[in-house]
Amino acid sequence: MTSASTPRGLARFNALEESAALAALHEVCASTAWARRLLAGRPYPTVDALYAAADAATGGLTAADLDEALAGHPPIGGPRPGDPASAREQSGMAAAPDRLKAEMRDLNLAYREKFGHVFLICATGRTGEQMRDAARRRLGNTPERERETVRTELGRINRVRLARLAGADRRPRHP
Repeated sequence: MTSASTPRGLARFNALEESAALAALHEVCASTAWARRLLAGRPYPTVDALYAAADAATGGLTAADLDEALAGHPPIGGPRPGDPASAREQSGMAAAPDRLKAEMRDLNLAYREKFGHVFLICATGRTGEQMRDAARRRLGNTPERERETVRTELGRINRVRLARLAGADRRPRHP
C-alpha cells in the first residue's frame, strides 16, 4: 500500500522478501549489523522514518561494524568498474584533470597509511577539488576525530543511497 508519504520504491522495499531486502540494504551499506537493524524495522511508513532508522543504526555501529562498512567503499577517484552508483557518486572526480586525480591518489594512500582505511566522503555533488581539500584537511585529524567524521560521512552516503532505493523525490537532508 502506498500513500502520498510512502513512495512506490519504499513500498516495494517494505514488501521485499527478507533475503532480497537484505541484499538491497547491503548495496546501500556493507555493514551486516546496519543492514539487519534496518531490515528489522520494516515496514517504514515514510522515507523520513527510514532515514531516522538508518541514522540510528549508523550511530550504533561498533568499530568492527564500521570497518566492515568502510571495506565496501572504493577509494575516491577509483569507483568500482561496472558499478554505475559508484561512478555517479564520484562523478566530480571523474571530470577532474589528471594532475588532480594523481594528487587524490597520493592523498588516498597517505590517508590509508595514517588511518588504516579508505578515505570516506559523501562525494555526491562535490567537485574533485572539494574532495581533495577535504582529504588534506582530514589528514590533520586525530584517529578518534576522524572516526567520528567517517561515521558522519557514512550516514550521508547511506541517506543518498536510501533515497534512490526508496524512490524519494527529493534529496535527503543530512542530520
